[in-house]
Amino acid sequence: MLELKLKEFLKNTDKLVILGIGNEMRGDDFLGSLLARKLAPIFKEREDVMVFDGGVVPENFTGTIKRESPSHIILIDAADMGKSPGHIRIIKKDEISKYHLSTHAMPLSFLIKYLEQTTRARIILIGIQPEEMDRVNKVSLKINESIEYLVDVFCKILND
Repeated sequence: MLELKLKEFLKNTDKLVILGIGNEMRGDDFLGSLLARKLAPIFKEREDVMVFDGGVVPENFTGTIKRESPSHIILIDAADMGKSPGHIRIIKKDEISKYHLSTHAMPLSFLIKYLEQTTRARIILIGIQPEEMDRVNKVSLKINESIEYLVDVFCKILND
């Protein structure tokens, strides 16, 4: 289901930006950044796919993203959706306020609104249900499985 939704979202993509978001010091909150770090070397030779690790300050990448002039942007972050750990969901912008997203200075709804206004790109947020967000320096097994699944999905869709 997720794969089909992503494939549909990515139809007619001229340039894609993937922005992973997360805090390396807070366990599963690191998932977006970790996914970005895994995807970046895979797509580094592609001019139509840019991958950034936004860390805890994804707003610092707005200028870079704007200069890339993407047609599509995918943000990836931990999202407490009340689901089982590792659950992956595309979260629509009007649903963002329903979920507790990981800890950032600027709410992601503001970031998305700003990126929409400055890039005119189509934007989605992929949320992954975290298991552990205490001050631990590693991502849980379930989250690692979800990250590997998403790596496979992105490779399959973007290399078609």
